[in-house]
Amino acid sequence: MCLSISADGLHYAPCNLTLKAPGAHRPDRHPVVSQMVLGSDLRRANGRGPAAAGRGTALAAALVLLLAPALAACSDESGGGGDTAPPTPTVERTTAEPGETTVSVSGPADVAAAEKQIEKNWKTFFDPSTSTKEKQAVLENGDEMGPVLAAFSGDKRGGQVEAEVKKVTFTSATGADVTYTLLLEGATALPDAAGTAVEQDGTWKLSVKTLCGLVALSGNATPGPGC
Repeated sequence: MCLSISADGLHYAPCNLTLKAPGAHRPDRHPVVSQMVLGSDLRRANGRGPAAAGRGTALAAALVLLLAPALAACSDESGGGGDTAPPTPTVERTTAEPGETTVSVSGPADVAAAEKQIEKNWKTFFDPSTSTKEKQAVLENGDEMGPVLAAFSGDKRGGQVEAEVKKVTFTSATGADVTYTLLLEGATALPDAAGTAVEQDGTWKLSVKTLCGLVALSGNATPGPGC
């Protein structure tokens, strides 16, 4: 389709393109290919294709921006940090319903209670109304993670983030794999992310490995003390 001008306005009309590459002796025999190279793919105009897919990517990017202040605080405290980059959260597709639990033979004595506590503490940690002290109580080695938690609590945009546990798989009496989703203003920003929970001092907590993996999403290789 080509844009044409007539007495009653602008119109799209069928046309034949004759394109000739620099130095070529004959016109291009594949105008469709040349049209794509010139960036005139009309599918982008109606919201389909890569442009539509980009909207989901924007949500994830916004989540990374929320993590940046925490990273900056960690870097200031660490003086450079270690040489080993923290693990990043993996994304695993799952057909599990929210709250589904998979139990291994080496799981905790009271599986139902452990699962309930993991779900509750996961939500508590990502709840913007939760104080830093309360977050430390549900985070592994929470007392050592003060700089990171202070940055999370001090960022107004943190109020847009919530967490939803999708699946809990106990791997031992004191450990569990957690599949969860992070929501940004009610929209899925990080779906089916894989984290871990650990039982520490009688409480099931979000692991340091999970938190450091999220911080690493900001792209900094020196996440600071505790990571």
